[in-house]
Amino acid sequence: MKIAISAAETSGDLIGAKLVSALKAQNSDIQIEGMAGERMLEAGCVQLWDKNLANVMGFSEVLKKLPALLRLQKVIIHYFSTSKPDVFIGVDAPDFNFLIERKLKRQGIKTVHFISPSVWAWRKNRIKKIKKSTDLVLCLFPFEVDFYQQHAQRAVFVGHPLAESLHPRQDYQSTKTVLLMPGSRESEVKRLLPELLAAVVIIKKQDSQLNFHIALANDELLEWAKVLADKVNVPISIGDAHQQATRSDLVLVASGTAALELALLGVPMVVVYKLSAMSYWIAKRLVTIAYVSLPNIIAGEYLVPELIQDDANPDNIAQQAIAILQSDTTALIQAFNNIHQQLNLNASEESARIIMDFIHE
Repeated sequence: MKIAISAAETSGDLIGAKLVSALKAQNSDIQIEGMAGERMLEAGCVQLWDKNLANVMGFSEVLKKLPALLRLQKVIIHYFSTSKPDVFIGVDAPDFNFLIERKLKRQGIKTVHFISPSVWAWRKNRIKKIKKSTDLVLCLFPFEVDFYQQHAQRAVFVGHPLAESLHPRQDYQSTKTVLLMPGSRESEVKRLLPELLAAVVIIKKQDSQLNFHIALANDELLEWAKVLADKVNVPISIGDAHQQATRSDLVLVASGTAALELALLGVPMVVVYKLSAMSYWIAKRLVTIAYVSLPNIIAGEYLVPELIQDDANPDNIAQQAIAILQSDTTALIQAFNNIHQQLNLNASEESARIIMDFIHE
C-alpha cells in the first residue's frame, strides 16, 4: 500500500509524524512518502521534498516565493500522478496542498486533508475549493464539523494529536522564568523578537528577580537572534520549547499552533503577532471571528491576551505580562485543562483508522 503525504510547515511536521507512526503501527508494510520534515522522517516517512521548501506565511511573503511554490506543486503532482498512491494526505498548509489534492482527485486518487483550514474563521468561500479538492477532512476541533455538515462536505472530528503527547503540568512551583517563543518562520521571528526583547527590558525594571529565555524553533536565525539577545543578557536554546515552557511562569508566544501547545501544557501566555503591512491589511478584511489565538477560539472567550500588529509593542507586551505574573491563574489553568480534555481523543490512532477504512471503501 502506498500513501502520499505533504506537510509544508513545522507544526504540520509534528502532527504528520504522529500520523505516520500510527499508520505504520496499523500496517508496517505501508510505504509513506512525500514532503516531510525531520520528525516525519524519523517516524518512517520517505522524504522526497523538504517541508522548508514551502514553509512561508503571509500574503506578501507568499507572493515573493510564488514561482518556486508553483514549480514545486507541479513536480509533486507529476510524481504522484505517475506513482498512483492509494491515498494522498495533505497535512495542513491548505493553500499549498489543496491544489495538489484537486489535481490528484481529478485523476481518481483519493484525497484526505488532515487539519481543517480555518475556513470557519475567514475566507469562507474556500469551501468550494475544499469540496473540489478533498474527499475527506479530518478535523481537530469539534466545532469545525458543524461547518462542513452545513456544506455537505464529508468531515470527521478526530481530536488533536498534540493532546496525546502534551499534558497539563502538575503542582507547578514558580521559577521566576519568562520564556520567549517568537515563532518558527523567518519573517515572524524577525518581526517579533525585537519587540519581545524590548518588552523584557521593561519587565525587568518591574521585577529584577525574573529570568528570561528564548526558545527558537530552529537554528536558521540563531546568529541574528544572538546579537539581539546578548544585549539584554537573554540565553537562547534551539528546539526545546516544550521543555522550557513547562519550567516557565509565563510565555510570550507568536500566535499559531504554539499557543495551543502552551494551553495543553497548562502554561499562561501572552499571544503576539505581526504581519507585513499588506498582509495585515488583507487579513483584517477577511477574518470574521472575534479571536485569533486557538485557546480563545476553542474556549469561546478571552482566556489569554492577544496583541496583534501595532498592539504588539513592548509597552503593551510588558503590561500584559506583568499583569499575569502578579495574578492568580488558577481559573486560567482549569480552562486550559478543559481544552486538553476536550481534544484528547487519541487523534493519531483514530485518524489512521479512518484513513485505512477510507482506502478500503
